[in-house]
Amino acid sequence: MELTAWQKICHRLLGRAFKKKARNDQKLSDDLVKGNMPIMPEVYLAQVFVTTFAVSIICIMLLTAVFLPDIGLISWYESRPDDSFALACYEWEYWNGDLVDETLESRGCPFFAYMEFPFFAKILIPAILGFIVPFGTYKYLKGSASRAANLRGVALEKYLPYAASYTAAMAAANATPHKIFKSLALNGDIYGEIAYDSSMIYRDVTLLGYDLLTAMKMGVDRAASPWMTEFFQGMVGTLTAGGSLKLYFLNRAEHYMRENRTRLHEFLESLAMLAESYVVVAVAMPLFLIVMLVIMFWVSGAGAQMEESTLYMVVLLVLPMLHGMFAFIVWSSSEEQKM
Repeated sequence: MELTAWQKICHRLLGRAFKKKARNDQKLSDDLVKGNMPIMPEVYLAQVFVTTFAVSIICIMLLTAVFLPDIGLISWYESRPDDSFALACYEWEYWNGDLVDETLESRGCPFFAYMEFPFFAKILIPAILGFIVPFGTYKYLKGSASRAANLRGVALEKYLPYAASYTAAMAAANATPHKIFKSLALNGDIYGEIAYDSSMIYRDVTLLGYDLLTAMKMGVDRAASPWMTEFFQGMVGTLTAGGSLKLYFLNRAEHYMRENRTRLHEFLESLAMLAESYVVVAVAMPLFLIVMLVIMFWVSGAGAQMEESTLYMVVLLVLPMLHGMFAFIVWSSSEEQKM
């Protein structure tokens, strides 16, 4: 895979410095292979550190633009008059015309004041730009390989039960392992990431000249899921011992289908619990709450004041947020099971 322009720049800057350290990091190398990220470890680390450094420089420039004396954002903000005292100054000028001094910016108004930048913002902005953004960038980029490997592992476990059933059918038709892997590799739209692992094994055998057992052992190292690792290792053991691949594939297909049914059953139970929570939290409770608020609004006395804006906030803001939250939870849960 050809490197992007940014990866080439990062590699030229720090690639040699990180080469030994990156290649000794076995976990990083495994995550890159399992996550299907075809770059060298030193390029990955160089990209992480150079990108983090670039983001830090941008954050420092923003902090300078905010806190620079005289011309910074805070100085500009605090040099502006506070309009909240304009009416008081107007009334003072009306009743004290003899005290008005045109040479002064405030014309001598004792109520005049400049805008004051919020104190919490002076603390929050340096914390965000000086620490949270650079550190968050580093952690996010550093963990991208691990996240890619985990995502591939989840995808492999989704499709493995169906791929195992397909291999069992192929083995029952006396297809060789070479043809089985080729057939899986040609059906990427059906078997997803499993087709990629199968294509790598087929490539190692046909193009690179490895024998089948060696190619499958290399596939074990590339597998991002424990299920896939177990599946390939079982094939290696069966072929080495001279066992029947047909029986092995049938047993594995039954096992993975059972595990898949268990996972789907748990997913449906979680959706059922979520539906019950939705009825209680987002349907029944808001109805009672609205009725109570309306009653309090009409009969409120000195001890229970209810403003109209509060009722509008509940109806127009809180209720849509509740429905949106449940919709997002259902959508994200369904996306995890999507194939």
